[in-house]
Amino acid sequence: MLEKAPKPFIVYALPPDSEFGVPINDRYGLVDTQAEGFWTHERRERKFREYDKQYKDFVYTEEVIPGNKLTVEDMFSMGGEHFANYFIDDREVAGFVDYVRTLDVLILKVHDSAGELVLTDVSILLPEYNQLYGSFCQWNRAYKNRSPGMYACLLASRWAYKNGYRFYNLGPVGDYNYKELFVTDYEPIYAIGLTDAEHPLALDPTSPLNTDFKPEEINQIYRPTPALKVSNF
Repeated sequence: MLEKAPKPFIVYALPPDSEFGVPINDRYGLVDTQAEGFWTHERRERKFREYDKQYKDFVYTEEVIPGNKLTVEDMFSMGGEHFANYFIDDREVAGFVDYVRTLDVLILKVHDSAGELVLTDVSILLPEYNQLYGSFCQWNRAYKNRSPGMYACLLASRWAYKNGYRFYNLGPVGDYNYKELFVTDYEPIYAIGLTDAEHPLALDPTSPLNTDFKPEEINQIYRPTPALKVSNF
């Protein structure tokens, strides 16, 4: 059926245990929250103390909600600015809402002492993979000097650790070097890219087909190596 899909056809984030898709030129950064020495690593521990000090008078809240309670309107309320800044199409937002209908979603928020919203972080609970997957974080630019994005990663990592999830998935890390503070492991990102050879997208060296996929793996549907076995460790 995929061979008959309208082209170009690109789909990302295929399950790691699927038989479909090839690893693209980026990867997920994972935080092994249960790894020996993760929380006591000298540089990490120092930076975490700095973040805690910067936010000591702020109010932190966390909420886990069933994904089927989440609406597109909720998503835009929490992440509308983020979606606009990163050119995330409305259809992708609607697709997220559809995807999480059978899952639970973690919503973390931080407010300052006056009640101003500093950040909203949204993650998906993936117990089958023993993983909390970081979906997006929207933060208030007025607090840029406090590194709210990094603090959100810390809060989510702590939540995963305290709630028995081994991994917090930071998402793609290729263009986000600052995430390296947290990364302990990497996981391939699998995708499918189908196109006709003469399509403008295939001829554009800056298109996702050419930046994300190896030339020989464009139009490849099945995974070249055996699928990863899902484990709850």
